[in-house]
Order: sequence, then C-alpha cells, then structure tokens
Amino acid sequence: VQLQASGGGTVQAGDSLRLSCAASGRTFSTYTMAWFRQAPGKEREFVAAISWTSANTRYADSVKGRFTISRDNANVYLQMSSLEPEDTAVYYCASPSSPYDFTTNPIRYYYWGQGTLVTVSS
Repeated sequence: VQLQASGGGTVQAGDSLRLSCAASGRTFSTYTMAWFRQAPGKEREFVAAISWTSANTRYADSVKGRFTISRDNANVYLQMSSLEPEDTAVYYCASPSSPYDFTTNPIRYYYWGQGTLVTVSS
C-alpha cells in the first residue's frame, strides 16, 4: 500500500496551491482520506478529512474557508487558497487502518504518504 503526495512548493502569502495524493496497493473506496501537516518544531496536526463517499468533510479551524479537500477514485486532493506563512509545513496524506472510519484522530491513521513540503513566504 502506497500513498504518494505531490504538489508542494514555495509560494507567496495569498497564493494558491493544490496538493495531490495517489493511493495504490489496495482499494481506498471505503476509507476516509485525510491531510495532516507538520510545521518545523511542532507536532503533526490534522488539516482536513473526507469520507469514503465524499459526503462528509471536516476541516481544522485554522484552514476552514481557505482549504478544500476532494477525492476521486484513488486520489485525494487539497486545494489551498489564501495561503499564509503559518501554513508552512510538510503535508501528509493518510488513511485509517479500518474502512468506514471517519476520524480526525491521527492515532487511527495507519497509512501515510511521504509528505510534500509547502513553504509560504510573506
């Protein structure tokens, strides 16, 4: 099972960026997909999650209204707008170990991508 994140880069405050995550090795159609991030010197934190049917989404308060999570087939995306320097972090896509588990708790996430770095300059 592999999750391959891509799309990171260096942008200026106010810019937009779209992250992608390609899942392979098993079907993810019944699994929640999520994005987490880890800024330098900080713990990994939840960013956004989307349920297996896309019917449910959840966002961290810090990104609500600016980020949008979506999915299709074996891919999950994170559209980031109005980026702020505080959004600078390594972004990870992840999936829980169990199907039909809509959770934001990182402990319940078993599959993790390698991370993609997003740097937002002021």
